Amino acid sequence: MTALMPDRTRPSAEELRRDLRHRRPLVLLAVAAGATAAAGTLLVCLALGVAGWFLTDAGAHGTPRDGLWVGALAWLMAHGSGVHVAGALVSVMPLGITLACAWVTWRIGHRLGDSISGHGPDAQRIADGERDWTVPAAALLYAAGYVAVAAATGALASTAETSPDTSRVVIWSFLLCGVLGAPAIAIGSGRAAIWTATLPASVVAVAAACRQVVRLWLSVALLAFVVALVTDLDTALNVTSQLHTDTGATVQLVVVSLLVVPNAVVFSGSYLLGPGFTVGTHTIVSPSVVTIGALPMFPLLAALPDTGPTPAWTSALIGVPPLVAALGAMRAQRHHPTYRWEEGALHGCGGGMLAGLLFGILALLAGGAVGPGRMTDVGPLAGAVLVHAVTAFGVGGLLGGLVATFWQRRRLEPLPEPQPDPALVAVVAGGASSDPSDRSGERPDLPNGSLDDDPDATQATLAPVDDTAEADQAEDA
Repeated sequence: MTALMPDRTRPSAEELRRDLRHRRPLVLLAVAAGATAAAGTLLVCLALGVAGWFLTDAGAHGTPRDGLWVGALAWLMAHGSGVHVAGALVSVMPLGITLACAWVTWRIGHRLGDSISGHGPDAQRIADGERDWTVPAAALLYAAGYVAVAAATGALASTAETSPDTSRVVIWSFLLCGVLGAPAIAIGSGRAAIWTATLPASVVAVAAACRQVVRLWLSVALLAFVVALVTDLDTALNVTSQLHTDTGATVQLVVVSLLVVPNAVVFSGSYLLGPGFTVGTHTIVSPSVVTIGALPMFPLLAALPDTGPTPAWTSALIGVPPLVAALGAMRAQRHHPTYRWEEGALHGCGGGMLAGLLFGILALLAGGAVGPGRMTDVGPLAGAVLVHAVTAFGVGGLLGGLVATFWQRRRLEPLPEPQPDPALVAVVAGGASSDPSDRSGERPDLPNGSLDDDPDATQATLAPVDDTAEADQAEDA
C-alpha cells in the first residue's frame, strides 16, 4: 500500500516549469535580450522614418530606403553620435528617443534578471560570503548584444556626408546598459535585495529624497514650459502657418517637436534655477536678462520670452528651486521618518545635493549644435546650472528635512510612565501590610539564630553526626 501513495518529495510539473523558467541559458538569453533592447527602439525609429517619407509627398520622390536611413540616423543621434547636415554639425540629442531607449533597456533587463534568477548560489550561500558572478556576467553579455546592434547600425547608416561618430554610440550604449541595464538585471534576479539588505538606513533615505526632488523639479519645469507655450500659442501657430506645410509635413513637425520636449523641459528647469540657457552664440535667456537674436522657424521657440527688460516678478523665480527641494525632502521623510535632527538634516541636504548633480548632468546632455553659424551654441549653461542646482536643492532639502523632523517629533507621543508595584513599594519602604495574615513584609525566622546576628557565621549550625552508630548499623546489616 505504501508503494501506491504518491511521492511528495518529487517536485510537481508546475514546480519544474517554474524552476526551468528561472534557469534559462544565461549566455544566449543575455545576448539576445541586449540585441532586442537595441533593436526594439531602432525598429520604431525606422517605421517613423518610412512614415515620414510617405507623408512628405505620398512617396513620389525617393525610396523607402531613404526613410529607413533617416530613422537610423535619428536613433544614432539619440545615442550621441551627431550627424552632419549640409556640412553643418548637428550634435544635440533628441532626449525623447533617448528616454525611450532607456525605458526599454530597463524593462528588458528586468525580465532578463527574472529569467536567470535560478543561476548561481542561493540567498543563503550568498549571505555566507560565496561569490556570485551571475549579474556581472549577464550585464556584460547584455551590453555586448546592445553594442553589436548599435555598431552594425552605425556602419550601415554612415555616409561621407553624414559621418556619425560610431565611437560615441558605442560608449553611450555601454553607459546605458551599465547605468540602467545592470541594476535592472540585479533587481529582477533578486540579487539587489540581498546586496542592499545591509545598507545603512541613511543611504536609503538620501536616495529616496533625491528621487522625490528630481521628480518634483522635472514636473515643475514641465509645467512652466507648458504655461509659457500656451501663453504664446498664437506665435507657435503663426510660425507653423508661415512654413506653408501640408498635412503630412505638419504631422512630421509635431512628431519632431514631441521628441525634443524633454530637452525643452531641461531648458525650462535651467531657466528657473537662474543661469538660464542660450539659443545661439552671444544670446542668453534667464530671469534677469533676455537677449535673443534671429531664430529658426520652429514652433517650440514660441515659449521663449521677448528680448528686453524682464518683469520684476521673474527675479523671484529663483526661490522656486529651494521650495521644491524642501517639499521633496519632506515627502521622502514621510516614508523614512527620523526623530534625530542631524539625521533629518543629512537626509534632506544629501538628497537635494545629489538631485542637483543629476540635473546638472541632464543640462549637459540637453544642449548641442543644431545648425551652422550662431546655432552651434544652443543649450543650458551646464556649469552654472550644476552649481546653482546643488546649492539651491541642498539648502532647500536641508530646510525640508529639519521641518519634517520637527513635525514628526511634535507628533511623537511620549511613552506612558511605568506604574510601580504597590507590594514592592511597601517592601522597599519597610512598611507593614494591613492584613495580619500577610507576612510578606516580615523577616523570616532562621533556625539556630540569624546569620545577621553572627557576622562570623557562614552557614547554619548542623547537628553533630554519630559515626559510631552508623558503623554498628552497617555491621548488623
